[in-house]
Amino acid sequence: MSSAQRDTDRRTRRRTTAQRPRASLSLESVLTEAVAILDESGAQGLTIRALAARLGGGPASVYWYVSGRDELLDLAADSVLAGVLEEVADVASDDPIAELRTIAHVLFDTLADRPWLGAYAMRDTGRQTHSLMLYERIGEQVMRLGLTARQSFYAASAVVGFVIGTAADMGQELPDAVTSGELDQREYLAEATRQWRALDPARYPFIHHIVDEFSVHEDRDQFRAGLDLLLAGLELQARGAAGPRG
Repeated sequence: MSSAQRDTDRRTRRRTTAQRPRASLSLESVLTEAVAILDESGAQGLTIRALAARLGGGPASVYWYVSGRDELLDLAADSVLAGVLEEVADVASDDPIAELRTIAHVLFDTLADRPWLGAYAMRDTGRQTHSLMLYERIGEQVMRLGLTARQSFYAASAVVGFVIGTAADMGQELPDAVTSGELDQREYLAEATRQWRALDPARYPFIHHIVDEFSVHEDRDQFRAGLDLLLAGLELQARGAAGPRG
């Protein structure tokens, strides 16, 4: 074989190798594996290099689909919210408050099951198309209440902010003793309860008033109760906007 032919063969092999990751991947597969890493290790575990290794290629194979880690995180979060949109696609009610409640519950459960998600959900609706559509879906229910544009904007923002904020707060990193398995979450709550009970009741009357409830509360029940309060206020505002009937 001539040296010219060998050079041609080497160039052909290099082109084939460089093209192989792109041919075997898709944006969907990149995001699926990115979400898997996020579920396993949180946002700190997702790097371009780690994702590329998991996909069986080099970093260039990931950069073919995303410009960097920020875009990867946004698109990974948006791909999860696509599932929320799909789950609520058939939700329909004559009562917009009931429909808002259902959408909020589905969104919250998704966020609560993935502690990393709250920080990136609806962070950049310019490239998070499913996030934008989910916000639109919530806003359309608010529009049915007959509020002004300003009231509607505030109402939709309050619902979204409460759902995402509460879930993100729940997903905050627990102490090392909990994450290492030395202490389970119920024991951690019991220890916090003991600390609260030891506080001076004259200085902390509210803490002592609610400490028994705090000691046995469930996060999802706490969320649902708060959402009910928010939606009840929104319903009252809608009734006021409609004016007296008679």
